[in-house]
Amino acid sequence: MELEFIEQKHRKEKKELQAKIQGIKKAVPKGDKKRKREATEEIARLEAELEQRHQTELAAHHAESGAETGAENNQSQNVNLLERLDISDTAEEKPQKISKAQKRRNKKAQEEKERADRITEAEKDNVNSARNKETKQFAAIMTEKNMRIKQIPSDGHCLYNAVVHQLLIQGIEETMLNLRQRVSDHMRANLEEFLCFLTKPDTGDVFTPEEYEKYCDDVAHTAAWGGHHEMKAIAELYKKPIQVWQAEGPALTIGEQFDAEEPIMLSYHRHEFGLGEHYNSVVKKETSPTEDKR
Repeated sequence: MELEFIEQKHRKEKKELQAKIQGIKKAVPKGDKKRKREATEEIARLEAELEQRHQTELAAHHAESGAETGAENNQSQNVNLLERLDISDTAEEKPQKISKAQKRRNKKAQEEKERADRITEAEKDNVNSARNKETKQFAAIMTEKNMRIKQIPSDGHCLYNAVVHQLLIQGIEETMLNLRQRVSDHMRANLEEFLCFLTKPDTGDVFTPEEYEKYCDDVAHTAAWGGHHEMKAIAELYKKPIQVWQAEGPALTIGEQFDAEEPIMLSYHRHEFGLGEHYNSVVKKETSPTEDKR
């Protein structure tokens, strides 16, 4: 693989990561220091993982082209040596200089290597962490069930984007924003069905109608996370059961009253990201790349 192609690919992935980071920042409620700290940790982890992967890809490329590069370097060194041995009385020897751009590249490469080393060392310490344990449990479950997990970005919209991905596989085109709006409208239209189950986290009191209206408005217009109530609304909207796979215990089913050949299949992760709970899409292993479009 050409170095220019690799660098172009890396630039694209860095731009995509920056867009994802902006989504994570926007999902943090104003004044919520805990969520802000967790978001900062998550952003640092994503940046570190990307840089480590880029460093690995560059190292692999250099290993493949090592012989050629070595030959070129030897030739360059020989030329420089001859230049330094020039004993002409009229020629004034100038010291070999490293360009500013090369200095920046060297410094960046060293920083990336040091960061990659720190990540590798941290991963050794975290081998028994809750996140790694959960990942291994999911891997075993997916292998047994002949399924795989389709990763969904952690930006506050994960439940909705996971559902959009599931619907797309089943031939139903939907957008995340429109899905949020439909869920909000459905919950507003069925206040008595949902209101009694929504309580304030600090007091445990049931929402007032005004608070419930604000809750529904947040569903439609913010990056508020979705949970059981929103999945119930989705199941009713599409007349499909939702299977939620977990690392421990059997899959939960929401909307059991609906009989559909293709349920909406999600995975629920408690420890995958520092921001808290997260949803991914679950697909059968034989799902083709053309079906799995996102």
